[in-house]
Amino acid sequence: MASGLAQRLLQRRENPRKASFLELFFDLAFIFALTRLSQALLDDPSLNGGIQVALMLAALWWVWFVTAWSADWFDPRAPLIVALLLWVMFGGLLMAAAVPTAFDAHALVFAVAYVAIHLGRAAMLIPALSGHPLQLRSLRVAIWFAISGVLWVVGAAVAPAREALWALALVMEYVLARLRWPFPGLGRSTWPELRVNGSHLSERYQQIFIIALGELILISGITYSGSGLDRDSTVAFALAFVTAVALARLYLVPTGGRLGARIEAEGPPGSKLTLVAGYLHLVMIAGVLATSVAMEMTIDDPGEHATGQLAVGVIGPALFLTARILLAAVIDGSRPWARLVGVPAIIAGGLVTVGLPQVVNSAVVAGVLLLIVLFDAMPGVWRFIRRSRKATRPASGEPDS
Repeated sequence: MASGLAQRLLQRRENPRKASFLELFFDLAFIFALTRLSQALLDDPSLNGGIQVALMLAALWWVWFVTAWSADWFDPRAPLIVALLLWVMFGGLLMAAAVPTAFDAHALVFAVAYVAIHLGRAAMLIPALSGHPLQLRSLRVAIWFAISGVLWVVGAAVAPAREALWALALVMEYVLARLRWPFPGLGRSTWPELRVNGSHLSERYQQIFIIALGELILISGITYSGSGLDRDSTVAFALAFVTAVALARLYLVPTGGRLGARIEAEGPPGSKLTLVAGYLHLVMIAGVLATSVAMEMTIDDPGEHATGQLAVGVIGPALFLTARILLAAVIDGSRPWARLVGVPAIIAGGLVTVGLPQVVNSAVVAGVLLLIVLFDAMPGVWRFIRRSRKATRPASGEPDS
């Protein structure tokens, strides 16, 4: 029989759920993490630097996703859940602070904080869920995080194998979530045990994506403020703003608001869609992060011919668009042709602008994104024009004046 504490912690799944103040407060740690990650990629925009930033982003995203998923089940006003979110937030801040030297002097801080977040969550929830079926679910998850935690700590201690071991740990965690955390003797979680409130998690995805866009605007503004506000930097800053607006529009339209409804319509199997959406949001946020770094480099020196800026300036928007196309296909099967054409167009634009000033590449990317927004909007514009014509057409039998 479930304990009284478990009953007080859990929310009714049918109740409407909005993001709580504490959840939004928790997101502040992710803002700090994104600024650290963008600085790390700015310091080393090479392939190796990009791989390291991708690994750290995947780890930080997994902390955010698992926490958002866990919080969906519980009453955010319960003291234990408040303590849990604050624990994860503090651990996330430690990870973010270690980002600049996570593959050097402070690898152990990053790894231990990551492991402590997941095992600390389990240490709080497992006793509190005594007698409830979800206790077994939390136990399975905790066992696998303890196993992957060994890879994290050993990777931190053994520098030559660090990237490989951390990548293996992340792949294992992401795959196990899709397999519903199976463990010998304990079985695996059922889809109802993993089901989330679609509208709540969809709202949380939108909020964290807005935070990623906010980081782009914040870093662009700070860089522009220190650039001397000359003409070329002003143009680059304007292009960064246009790019941010286009990314926001492309995220929300079409199907941006229908993810929650689709999850609810699927019922318990909608948990699979929740996971897929989480993976695709990671790719989209990685795209925005790379775009932010490219814009920062352009504003700082618009006339420079940097291969690093060109690479992240092309990869970032292409990653975002690819993941957004896949998300739309998953939600309602749509495949917007303008976006499908837009990905190779951005890559081609990058090839054409090789050897040209950074600001030219930024202008090409912004131009392609604006064209996609325009073509996306055309069906709605034509529908509006047709409705307007019908509304102003004289009624049958009445003479035209």
